[in-house]
Amino acid sequence: MPGTITDFAISLNVPDPDASAAFLIDHFGHAVQMRDDGFVSLRHPAGGSNVVFLRTGLPTFKPAEVAGSAGDGLLLAFVVDDLDGWHERLVSQGVEVVTAPETEPWGERFVQYRDPNGLVVQLVQWV
Repeated sequence: MPGTITDFAISLNVPDPDASAAFLIDHFGHAVQMRDDGFVSLRHPAGGSNVVFLRTGLPTFKPAEVAGSAGDGLLLAFVVDDLDGWHERLVSQGVEVVTAPETEPWGERFVQYRDPNGLVVQLVQWV
């Protein structure tokens, strides 16, 4: 093995990076790590990976053939320890619910919301 992976980030192309960033900041508690025109990198104070939003169409995005918007088939999932508490708070804030809380037979309890760019943010609790 050549070296150690020390961290990772997910980078998502969206039409309005500031709107998706504000959604995670306002409703989930993320904080800005870096910001520039067409680019916002967030991290949650409790840890985890960075979530990066890039404006769709940036000429610096490589490879160009995959430079479209994120969204189809993508779930941005966060594991939480009080899914129902989170859900109650998010609903009271007017966040759009995509899938109401439900529990799968294997013990995954989840709920899904939609951000301003149409990305689905999922909260998961293992029960």
